[in-house]
Amino acid sequence: MKNRKFSALIFDFDGLILDTEEPAYQAWQEIYQEYGCVIPLSTWVAVIGTSDHSFDPISDLSEKSGKTLDRVLVTARHRAREVELIQSQAILPGVMDYLVDARRLGLKIGLASSSSCRWVTGHLERLGLLSYFDCICASDDVDRTKPDPALYLAALAGLNVLADEAIAFEDSLNGVLAAKRAGLFCVVVPNSMTRHLPLDEADLRLISLADLQLKDLVVTARLPTV
Repeated sequence: MKNRKFSALIFDFDGLILDTEEPAYQAWQEIYQEYGCVIPLSTWVAVIGTSDHSFDPISDLSEKSGKTLDRVLVTARHRAREVELIQSQAILPGVMDYLVDARRLGLKIGLASSSSCRWVTGHLERLGLLSYFDCICASDDVDRTKPDPALYLAALAGLNVLADEAIAFEDSLNGVLAAKRAGLFCVVVPNSMTRHLPLDEADLRLISLADLQLKDLVVTARLPTV
């Protein structure tokens, strides 16, 4: 029997570092309500954490409302409102401490996101976090996003670490599945949109990263392996 020795952390972005998921949903909900419709939370959470899905809000709203929508105009309205809502969000609790402590502990830091590289790096730069990351893998870098493990495998390669040397941090079911399929120890920190999802495949569940210091989490994660 031996204990895992961790040398890297790999973070999801949306909903884990910054809450971009509720703003995206709220922005669509506001547009739906203008047409007397709603977008069920159960529909939305199924696509959180992945870009590999067929759900199209504009087609869905057009069908529900019986109206022909201007796709370019509606998309632009949604994006403007989404960005407005996201701009008011702070970095989620505990994230900054984990990044600082990871540097102090000599751990490599990666990011694996189903969003585009432009989206992720733009927000990280705005928040002053970009310099903490040694490797960023986004949807541009793989053929399939979460729950496929490709993003995590790419991040592991970029960090030059093995799967059993890294801890993944996720907030969604698609993200947890991707991390576990890549062979990582996975910590799930669900948010208001994902807390009711079946996240049992994660190795550890936290209400917030602020609830457990990184040094203590690493000790907890060093489970004996054959």
